[in-house]
Amino acid sequence: MKDFQVVGIGNALVDILSHVEDAFLAENGVEKGVMTLIDTARAAQLYDRMGPAREVSGGSAANTIAGLAALGARTAYVGKVRDDQLGAIFAHDIRAQGAHFATPPAPGDHPAETGRCLVMVTPDGERSMNTYLGVSELLAPADIDPALMARAEWIYLEGYRFDGPDSQEAFARAIAACKGAGGHVSITLSDPFCVERHRDAFLAMIRADVDLLFANEHELKALYRTDDLDVALRAVRADAALCACTVGPRGAIIVSGEDRLHVPTDPVRVVDATGAGDLFAAGFLHGLTTGRDLAACARMGCIAAAEVIGHVGARPEADLRGLIAAAGL
Repeated sequence: MKDFQVVGIGNALVDILSHVEDAFLAENGVEKGVMTLIDTARAAQLYDRMGPAREVSGGSAANTIAGLAALGARTAYVGKVRDDQLGAIFAHDIRAQGAHFATPPAPGDHPAETGRCLVMVTPDGERSMNTYLGVSELLAPADIDPALMARAEWIYLEGYRFDGPDSQEAFARAIAACKGAGGHVSITLSDPFCVERHRDAFLAMIRADVDLLFANEHELKALYRTDDLDVALRAVRADAALCACTVGPRGAIIVSGEDRLHVPTDPVRVVDATGAGDLFAAGFLHGLTTGRDLAACARMGCIAAAEVIGHVGARPEADLRGLIAAAGL
């Protein structure tokens, strides 16, 4: 048995969440429903204009690892912060969730600060994210401990990190160490615009090294440059051994070879969609690492996602293990 069921690698950010009206987005030039990268000046400007806000540690893959830890999984995380106040918040929060976190921080005098994501939630539950990556985007091969990767059953890679100057090389180092020790590789596409920026690199990694691909329908269609989800689902069969594609309130579609399985989800009132895909991946991976079949894995993912969209913030607040047990899983 490996020491860790899942080791996540990705952004280490602090989420700053606030409820806003659609008019706020228009007045401040915020594109609705997507993640936009911003610089320090823009981050300060938006923060000053936002109303009351909540600060919680975040980052897409970090949310997945927090969800897995809440489910009782043995987890670790690799992400870059600076030795500053927000960096300390992130490190404390991820460790408090039960995850091992030992990535060396950048020194306090580093020109880039700990990253943050300004999450603006509109009344329809949609989230518009403006992200200052800060030192998080500087994750480099030196931050990858091959011994840690070798101790993982699975590593989980965050697609957003494809934007970093050295992060793809860091991923390659992690993949080599994990697979060399008999582990498996999963990745999430993260965002349609991220896919468009790095489509060839994503496809090359998926075809060569990835055992499990996570995506939502928009990301998968972007990967295969089609407006037809069915076309994308047929195409992914040739590239990924296993693909878990979320389709919003319709649940998830799992593709494994020639098999395709649609797993619906129960209706839920959306308060804040932040973290839905992250927690779906947490539930799915937990099912996979505890020997469930693919239908059960998808149901567990849908339950975890439904919990997180029922409140503000991308970390679970209810007892995920209890919710999954109540569903007979």
